[in-house]
Formats: sequence, C-alpha cells, structure tokens
Amino acid sequence: MSDRALSTPLDDSFERYLQDKGKGRGGDGGNYRRNAARELERFAEWAAGDRGADDWTGIVADDIDREPTFDDLDERVFREYARHLGGDRGLKQNTVQTYYRYISAWCGWCVNEGYLEAHYAQRAGAMAPLPEDDGRKPGDQQAWTSEQRHALTRHVDERARDAVEAYTTLPEDTGPIDKQRARYAALKAARDRALVFVLAYTAVRVGELLRDPNDPRRRGVRWEDLSLDDGSMDVYRKKQQWDAASLPDPVISPLRSYRQLMDPPTERWPVFPTFDQRTLAELIQDELAERGERPEAITEHREEYVRDLLLALDEDIRPPSITTDGARSILQRLSEAAEIDIAHPKHDYLAPHGGRRGMGEVLVRAFGYTVAARYLDNSEEMVRERYSHIEAGELGDVATEALNEVDSLNRT
Repeated sequence: MSDRALSTPLDDSFERYLQDKGKGRGGDGGNYRRNAARELERFAEWAAGDRGADDWTGIVADDIDREPTFDDLDERVFREYARHLGGDRGLKQNTVQTYYRYISAWCGWCVNEGYLEAHYAQRAGAMAPLPEDDGRKPGDQQAWTSEQRHALTRHVDERARDAVEAYTTLPEDTGPIDKQRARYAALKAARDRALVFVLAYTAVRVGELLRDPNDPRRRGVRWEDLSLDDGSMDVYRKKQQWDAASLPDPVISPLRSYRQLMDPPTERWPVFPTFDQRTLAELIQDELAERGERPEAITEHREEYVRDLLLALDEDIRPPSITTDGARSILQRLSEAAEIDIAHPKHDYLAPHGGRRGMGEVLVRAFGYTVAARYLDNSEEMVRERYSHIEAGELGDVATEALNEVDSLNRT
C-alpha cells in the first residue's frame, strides 16, 4: 500500500467509484449512483466530525488539522459508523442495513483500487453493532387491494368520460379558447386514466414506464413502443434490456381512446407527457427560437393557446415524459379526489409500486408462482419470497381442514 494512497482524502475517490457504479454513458445516471452519492457524503461528513453526537469530533485526532484520509480508516471506524447509523435516529432496522451496505460496497471497491489494504467494513467486529435485518424492503409493502383498485380506476374512468364528452359535444358556435380549454381538460383526464390503468393492471415497474432523471436510458415509453392490436408494450427492464410487457384487456380501451384524443404528431411522442407549465414554456420558447422565430413572435404565438401543451401538439415540439416522482404526485392527487380508504404506515395514497404488488397478489392466487413470476418479470424464487404470506395462508387453511377432519373422526 503506497503512502500516496493512504494520504488520499476520502472524497477524492467518490467520483471514480460513482462512475464505475453509475449507468449510461460516462456512468452519470442510475438510482444506485444517486443513493450511493448521498450516503458517501453523509459518511464523509461524519468522518470529519460534522455529524453524530455533540461530542463527536470525527476520526482524525483533535490536535491534527486535516481532513480524513484512507490512513485513518480501520475496522474500528466502520464499527463506530455502524453504531452511529443504528443510534436513536428513528431509522428502521432494514434502512440501517441498506445505508451501511452503500459504504461497505465503496470500501470493497477501495480495496480493489489500492486505496485500502483490507475490507474493514465487512469484518465481523465492524458489523457487530448493526441491527438484525427484518427482511423487508423500506416502503415496498403496500399492495392495492381489489377494492382500492376498483375505486381508483372507476374514479378516473368517470372523470375521463365526463371530460371527453364535454369536449366532443361542444356546440358548433363555441369559441376557440373554450374549445382549447375543453380539449386540454379531456387530454389531462384521459392521460391520468390511461396511467392509472397501466399501473393497476400491467404490473410494469414505474421506472420502466416513465422517465427517470437519473438514468438517461429511461426516457419513458413512447407510442412507437406500444402495439395495442397485439396487446404488448416494449419497456426497458430492470435487468438492463428491452423486453415486451403485456397489455391486458382492461388497459387497451383507455389507451386507444387517449391516443385518438391526443392524435400525437409522431410515434416518437411520449405516451405520458408532462403537463407541467414551466417545463413546457421553456421547451416551447427554446424550440421556436431554434426554428428562427423572434421573441415577440414566440410570445404572440403562445398567447394563441390556453396551454403550451396544445401548441406543442400543433407544432410537433415533443415534450418529455412525466417522471416517476410526477406519477407519485398524480396518484396522490387522484387518491385524495377518489376518497380512497388507505391504511398504510408509510403511504397515505396509492403508490405506484402498490399497483404492481397488488397485481402480483392476484396472479399468485389465481395461477400460482410460476405464471406470476413470468408476468412480473421476476424469478420464481423472488416471487415466492415476496408473496410468502399467500402460501402461508393456504397452508394454514390446509392445517385447519386437517384438524377439523381429525376432530370429526375423534367424535365418531
């Protein structure tokens, strides 16, 4: 181990590590990179004495004025950090484990890159203060019940039907501005309906369906990715490759009606474009300026429309897809409007992953683990683990039936 490596400040290694772990060109994207960057920054702050208890001064001796380096790291440091994570901070057991794994993975990378001579973070002494992992993933336990699914899909269906009917039955003498307002309301309601139906019935991960700002490859599905006649949709899977996902019958009609109403200029338009006015305003101004229009003309052109989305459709200025966070905001709004009863410790709305998990429940109960695994694009082993409560319940029913039979025989 060279003296130069040992004297390297900790954060000098972060960018190289994050590039190696990131996705896309240059390793700049991906949720793992974003989450790892956050935890590495917290670790660096803790090591420098900026986090922890009031009397915590960091891993460098008080009489030494420098930032932490790799020479300061050993098993004791990681043991203290594990104790810090597991302290009275309100973190769940599995969350502590997750945060520590980010730091441990970085430590292992540092060994391979020559910054450290040993993987201190994985030593038993370092990991001893960590709480037991309860096996649950944070926030990934909600599953839409049949009642919740029906309540939400019924609500968005009624809203879309009313809005589309209001637009398509306008009197002939309706002014252009009022027509635009009605069309915009119909488009928004139809988009929300299509999004809810897709999340409720396809079991596609929300990150495979919509845009992820941290992963340039996940730009959101486009109309060219859908085949409504075949009932399929091409998505970029979690396993880092394109694959076909099924579009069951309940999803086809909302998508077909929505497409007809939108009439996208090209097949490359996103199926679920953002309706955010600020985003669209900047996009419109930049695109029209690139086309040679003067600022005054751009302003006049925009004033002809009640919403920039309608201008974008007419001028074929393709907006970005809504993001995964945007979908959560939409579902929060719709869950509240539909007055759905939700009892969950983490979510007060029907979260996107709950639609996938709820569909998994339906498939496992109806067709078993093998079919469910294929539909969910997961291994059968993982599906069995995630939905083990179903098998446990079924075995409980078997045990109850056996006990009743034995009791009946004993009585005779």
